[in-house]
Amino acid sequence: MSQTIVLKKGLDIPIKGEAALRISKTVSPDVIAIKPSDFKGLTPRLLVREGDPVMCGSPVMADKKFTDILITSPVSGKVKEIVRGDKRKLLAVLIENDHESTRVDFGCKKVPQDAAEVKQLLLSSGMWPWLIQRPYGIIANPESCPKAIFASAFNTAPLAADAEFCHADEVNFIQAGVNALATIAPVHVSLNAEIASAFGKLENCEKHCFKGKHPAGNVGVQISNIAPICKDETVWTISLTGLAAIGKLMLKGTADFARKVAVCGPMAIEASYVDALPGFPMKSISGFYGSLADDIRFVSGDVLCGDSIGQDGYLGWYSDQVTLIKEGTERELFGWIRPIRYKQFSTDHCYFSWLMPWRKYDMDTNLHGGPRAFLMNDGYYAKVLPMDIYPLYLAKACLAGDIDKMEKFGIYEVLPEDLAVCEFVDPSKNNIQEMIAKGIDLMLKEMA
Repeated sequence: MSQTIVLKKGLDIPIKGEAALRISKTVSPDVIAIKPSDFKGLTPRLLVREGDPVMCGSPVMADKKFTDILITSPVSGKVKEIVRGDKRKLLAVLIENDHESTRVDFGCKKVPQDAAEVKQLLLSSGMWPWLIQRPYGIIANPESCPKAIFASAFNTAPLAADAEFCHADEVNFIQAGVNALATIAPVHVSLNAEIASAFGKLENCEKHCFKGKHPAGNVGVQISNIAPICKDETVWTISLTGLAAIGKLMLKGTADFARKVAVCGPMAIEASYVDALPGFPMKSISGFYGSLADDIRFVSGDVLCGDSIGQDGYLGWYSDQVTLIKEGTERELFGWIRPIRYKQFSTDHCYFSWLMPWRKYDMDTNLHGGPRAFLMNDGYYAKVLPMDIYPLYLAKACLAGDIDKMEKFGIYEVLPEDLAVCEFVDPSKNNIQEMIAKGIDLMLKEMA
């Protein structure tokens, strides 16, 4: 029986719009997009031209540095358009879906026992980008050997897709994915201690139980409480969606990127789940927002650390959630000096919301104030971050570009998503995630 790790710090965001546990439709768009920006650390090299035919699992782009790392197509059809930006920067590859799902056969029907064979299958099929390397959160280096591979079997982010609902029928594939990765390094799976998880029966891995508020479901927080990352150490992480995709490859021999996606948020009409593929356009789920698109921020991911993609955008490669939230363009009369504000949520006892902990709030994107000087009390941020680091001093070190202090205060242990709750509670309205991201970019540049 795994020992339960209780995290006393954290914050659950009480936002309306949780997706009902049902599939409302299957999204089969005519065009899907593969965006290089989804893959941190990838320097893309195109392998296709406009008009080229592709199958599910056909390579579309590769990494210039590690040429064996491929990004493959999730649908069959043909390349409709290569979208470029300033200085011919590659923004997206648009693939026209023929709806036939013709797949490349990689010839695998069981999990190989050899690590080199597993790596080759993952690389050739386009499954390798599911493996994320820490520190820095980049695609894993296939030439390195991590000390362990970590996966979180639950998500505590606001309105996050329910892992049990999304993957309970894929446990056999997830087990195959675990078995495959276990040939490379020891696998650790973190479970939600508050439920009887379907993933508690997984074998060939070490299981850990966590109990606590968000960000207890973040794999970075879990690693920090299991085996913190030190300098010159490397670990890999993978999502349940990635494990399931790898398992399907191992047992069926084909690349299958299908997933259940939660369409949720305060602006979602009858929030629920859809069967979909990565890269589908937001217009294909227009039934969830109707004629309100101009007033909505479309977020690929959760409201704390997802990407704002707009109504003409496409679901991110790693996302299993679309959040629809109102753009907060309205100014509030009298602002913070209003005495009651019972419709507003506060992490402090500023409003009466603390007397109603069960209440959900119709939140929007309004920051209720502009950026100002940092608070000097690190405890304000540390009370919601269950990691043994100094978030305020780390953010300041990243802002100053001081590599020595970034190392001292924990840059190797975090990604921007781990400090998203700190940004939410920050009365100074600073973009802490952006500071951490710039610090990581500097580390990648200087430590390469």
